[in-house]
Amino acid sequence: MQLTIRLLRETDGRWIGDVSELPGVTVYGATPEEATLKAKALALRVIAEEIEHGELPAGADTLQFSVAA
Repeated sequence: MQLTIRLLRETDGRWIGDVSELPGVTVYGATPEEATLKAKALALRVIAEEIEHGELPAGADTLQFSVAA
């Protein structure tokens, strides 16, 4: 499973980290690095919930993150 973290900077200086493949996985961070780490952590929590409920798509045995700014 390939997940892409998109980083955007808000006008107030905060960074948004968004994982488009997982609806609702959007976080704020003070730096791009913080937003990336928070996005990864939340994505992993969502994926763990999907695994527990048997909702993970077939063939999603591996996980890889990439960052697109």
